[in-house]
Amino acid sequence: MASAADGIRQASDKWDAVSDSYCDEDGWPVDETGYADGMVARDAAAWEHVETFLAHGPEVLSGVRAAAQPADYLDGPISADLLRLRGIDSVLERAGEIRREWDQVIALMEGSMPGSRELYEERAREIRNSEGWHYADELSYSGAALARAADHLADRIGDDRSAHTGRVQAALARSATGRHGASAASPPTSAASEPPAVRRSR
Repeated sequence: MASAADGIRQASDKWDAVSDSYCDEDGWPVDETGYADGMVARDAAAWEHVETFLAHGPEVLSGVRAAAQPADYLDGPISADLLRLRGIDSVLERAGEIRREWDQVIALMEGSMPGSRELYEERAREIRNSEGWHYADELSYSGAALARAADHLADRIGDDRSAHTGRVQAALARSATGRHGASAASPPTSAASEPPAVRRSR
């Protein structure tokens, strides 16, 4: 995930390095084709790394929150990173919704327009990547914080997982002899709001 966060930042920095050349002094695009193509390339590169966070982020986030202690939030090498994770649930949830919408679009295309799917799929992909850019940008910061926190807590997370596995095995053994075991609840997620529109995307 650290590599994914770095990849998003690189895509953003690469675009920032050339975006002004497509605009006038007031920040309005004068080469609209070049400007649009540059943003499409940035968004596509960033979305590839968003997929990494969608695949691994929720599980790692759950492990970090289970392993972190109150003292880690108050003071210490990852206190700032843990505070930055407050809104990551909604970022991951909204990015996941965009991917689910994409999957639905592709499924519809496969059933209704098999002969012309490539033409419409490319445009649908651009829309997905564009809608995902805001969340990719957020993950370049909060995702990097998650990776640092997970790295710092790796030993504790490993111990917690081992302990959890032992508890599960013990519960199964008790269940087999007619006793009752407990189940763990998953952490809630919060909904994200759409970002406000901006004149230029840097």
